[in-house]
Amino acid sequence: MSRMEIAMTNAIQAGTVHYAGSDGAQIEAYLAVPLDDAPRGGVVLVHHLPGYDEATREFARTFAVHGYNAVVPNLYSREGGPGIAHEDAAAAVRAAGGVSDERLIADVDSAASYLRGLPTANGKVGVIGYCSGGRQALLAACALDLQAAVDNYGAFVMSDSPASAGLRATSLESRLPGLSCPLLGNFGGDDAHPSPAEIEQLAEALEKLGKTYDFKTYEGAGHAFFNVNRVSYRAEAAMDAWDRIFAFYKQHLS
Repeated sequence: MSRMEIAMTNAIQAGTVHYAGSDGAQIEAYLAVPLDDAPRGGVVLVHHLPGYDEATREFARTFAVHGYNAVVPNLYSREGGPGIAHEDAAAAVRAAGGVSDERLIADVDSAASYLRGLPTANGKVGVIGYCSGGRQALLAACALDLQAAVDNYGAFVMSDSPASAGLRATSLESRLPGLSCPLLGNFGGDDAHPSPAEIEQLAEALEKLGKTYDFKTYEGAGHAFFNVNRVSYRAEAAMDAWDRIFAFYKQHLS
């Protein structure tokens, strides 16, 4: 292998794209793709409540390096626009309690369609989210035809959010029969939202429905243990969870 070939191994291209949402709105998104022409699965990343941030876009680049087409739709695109900072759009949405479930489902559906339309798409799409995005990833998988879903410490799946949460979210228990694909879950044993008790409740519900799931709880880890920019980051738990995610997607998106 030449130096040039070595240099191009795992090469990716990433940047901002725009595509039409189901309501005709122009959705801003961050796309990261490998540069080779091999057919591959796609991953929709659902950002957390704070918004369309650099950390989530970095996750997209990580998936591209590992051989997936990855897109992060800006769920707050409609609140944004020329001259409006991402942070200001996010603040407006948070003040309103977050995006509605139906709008979220439609936006993930548009993102999945966009991925399936790429020249290197193999037709398989997974979804992943963290915090509020973890709940929304599961929500999308219960409403759409997807091939794999990953919920990283998504709260308010089996219960409604309290008024103090800053997020208006209702239980997804009634939607669980619609889960279309295997579900991977990574959770913190010291997390309060979701608590270990809520995760156990979710597992019991999925078991009764005959759904395929694989949950792991990391003792000593709390909420946002993936986020390297927070004191909550737990390297050992995060690295193990990444290994689980890559193995899961290799099984279901290849």
